[in-house]
Amino acid sequence: MPVRVLSQSCHVPAHLTRTSISAICCGPNWTDTFVKGRVVHKGELVPHDDDDFTLKAVIQDVDSPPDTASPDFSIRLMLMGALATDFSKTVSLGNVVVASGFIVFNSPLVKEKLHPCALLLSGADPCIYVCGPEVNSMRRKRSPRAAEVSCLQPQVNAVVTRKRASQSAQTSTVPKTTKYTYCRLDELKPQAVVNVYGVVLFFKQPYKTLGSDYCTFLKITDQSNSTISCNIFLPKLEDHPKIFKAGDIIRMHRVKVTPFNDSFNLVKSHGFSAVTFDGTEGEPVEPRTSNQNYHFEADDQRVVEELRAWSAQRVQLPAPASMTLSTVQPRAYFDLTCQLLAKAPVDSTCTMLRVWDGTRCPHTLLKVLVEPEATVGPTSFSPERERIIANVLIYDNHVEAAGQLQPGDFLRIYNLRAIQGSSRVPGPTGSQPAELDHLAFHLHGGTAYGRGIRVLPENSADVQELKRAIAAFMQEEEDAAMLDVWGTPPESMDTEPVSTERITERTCRHDTNPVTLSEVQGSDHGQIHHVRVRVKSYQPQRLHQSLKLFCDKCSTMQDVPDEDQVSAVFAEACQDSEPCPAPVWALYGAVPLPSESAGPSTLDLYFSSQLMSDGKNRQLMFLKGAGLEQVTKLSSSYLNIVPVRSSGGQLAPLDLSAPVLFRGRRRFYGCKKCSNPAVREPNVEGVEVVSEKLVAEALGVELLRYGLLLRLELQDSSGSLDVLLWRDSELFFNVCAADAATNQESQNHIHHTMESLCPPEGSTARRPWLDVCLVSYEAKDDRGISQKVYQLCHTTLCRSTPDPDPA
Repeated sequence: MPVRVLSQSCHVPAHLTRTSISAICCGPNWTDTFVKGRVVHKGELVPHDDDDFTLKAVIQDVDSPPDTASPDFSIRLMLMGALATDFSKTVSLGNVVVASGFIVFNSPLVKEKLHPCALLLSGADPCIYVCGPEVNSMRRKRSPRAAEVSCLQPQVNAVVTRKRASQSAQTSTVPKTTKYTYCRLDELKPQAVVNVYGVVLFFKQPYKTLGSDYCTFLKITDQSNSTISCNIFLPKLEDHPKIFKAGDIIRMHRVKVTPFNDSFNLVKSHGFSAVTFDGTEGEPVEPRTSNQNYHFEADDQRVVEELRAWSAQRVQLPAPASMTLSTVQPRAYFDLTCQLLAKAPVDSTCTMLRVWDGTRCPHTLLKVLVEPEATVGPTSFSPERERIIANVLIYDNHVEAAGQLQPGDFLRIYNLRAIQGSSRVPGPTGSQPAELDHLAFHLHGGTAYGRGIRVLPENSADVQELKRAIAAFMQEEEDAAMLDVWGTPPESMDTEPVSTERITERTCRHDTNPVTLSEVQGSDHGQIHHVRVRVKSYQPQRLHQSLKLFCDKCSTMQDVPDEDQVSAVFAEACQDSEPCPAPVWALYGAVPLPSESAGPSTLDLYFSSQLMSDGKNRQLMFLKGAGLEQVTKLSSSYLNIVPVRSSGGQLAPLDLSAPVLFRGRRRFYGCKKCSNPAVREPNVEGVEVVSEKLVAEALGVELLRYGLLLRLELQDSSGSLDVLLWRDSELFFNVCAADAATNQESQNHIHHTMESLCPPEGSTARRPWLDVCLVSYEAKDDRGISQKVYQLCHTTLCRSTPDPDPA
């Protein structure tokens, strides 16, 4: 047993500093600290895992009155292993102990007159010095340092116990809590501190009180059919219960029962904690709490599921107030589940939130003018998206909550009001147009009827439904946007049988015998294989998504930016009206725009004087102040257009999310990693025609090239195999990837090819057999794990009669 009597030379280590029990709290590092207290409770040894033991004890600060009622002077100790065994044999009630090397954690069992924290002593670091009660009479006669030393005089019977843990990694583990008991709401007694479960009938989001706290008010019920009110006051918003709708289930630990009128009210007590759950039957039982050390076991899941089933059959919840923008009507009060796209202050008492839910309101919505530089998030969107975005005006006490929101958050706005014919919009007089027939959405001040804003977790069922609605709209928008680019397959594809004439041939000179797909999978990587297969499926099904941009210098691949993203870059550049003189090598001019174009009637342009042969041949133009639609129209009349903006009184390129060069219908993008963009005059000595490479070199831009990337699932009699079609995709389809971005004929050819190889309907027998060449190689995924990858190469399509099915 590691016990020894202290000699005169034994002292508490000099590097340790004493702290009072009342100063103990979770969070700081207590490594070089010790506490001293009188043992007022000593529990029994309890067997633990691996033939170890645990012991619980309570010590009271030696400087506190013996009969004090304050919980700040008494704290629980949890001792583990040999330390617990030695403590049980050595320490008696009334002994004064000095403890160091402890870990502080929230006590799972908070009783009256005890500190809300507890001390865990386990592992190699904890020490306990034990001294007799008589030394306490000496503690006030000397300085604090001398008093500590006097406690360790040779006359004092002292012992040091310490355990060397074999598993030091487990020293920070909080001990297992005991089983909780819960009180039914019809069994509450005045002044009792209880744990309860309940179904939420009504709630208010946390609101600021006159003091420093926030308050959450709710009413709950359970199988006893009793209804109890709860007022929860906490200083931090993140500690409040996360309740999203009536019907949610809440579990509260350590709430005090107080009489209120003819019923009771529940208020938080020492060590209060709350966990909430979705009350919908069939949904996952996932606790919602900001505390990472909550208690949740199989019994808790059973209680939640029982409350869900009972609530679905017996509880009359308020009629759902949730609506979508497509169903809202004037003068309605409703709850809106939406996603925040952008926000901006209107004045000191009002904030505008720009939100959407994937549906379109049938009424004309109010437009609110705000300063672009004050907007958090995008300042503009595509016309299609603008039609389904709603401007929500947030007033008074809700402005503070709105200030914490970030674009991309999923929200539920409670008790939102739809007002028609409101011309009152905050802001300076005359800054907002009067729109008497437009529908406006207002979240008024106060907390009546649960009014407020709550950020929803992304894994909630309501957010998942919202994401599906938004994704459906974006897919429709994408399809509409790509219709002009990719068009639709020829009508004959829907009215005539799919042709099976188109098959492939290998263009490689590899002298290797055909093998099956199962043999390919069993071989080492880095080999060439010839196979005879059919296409079982392919991805992406929407073929315009197969178009990629690739950097030959850094091997970066990215999707082609969508129109909204590109349009936003141009819109941001257009907002900069800073005057900019022409560079010394450039001539300034203006280009007229069609009368129907939005914006100014002319745009600033700059062009190199070296590229003018007769005063009119402007082969390279730098265009400032134009939107995407305007540049697209002008590119049909001018050979090379480089969009620019003004920055610091000089011309500068746009962000590389937008094209750096327009040549007719073709757009050229630059690599953000490999480019150092700047507006400079190209070197045109001896050049008759300006190429995109010449322009890119002058701009310091590494151009990205277009490519086609598909994943094909190939099949033969031995099985199936996923392969990539990338390196030789242009050879395979006999098209140029850059042409596929703009040329309708190339797009139709790709459509017809894939429909021929893998008809959307029909038997496998209708799919032609393909002779292809595969190469295998090793690649690493996003997690850095190596895997074997197969790529189709050295194969091109040709017209031939397919062979009959091989037996």
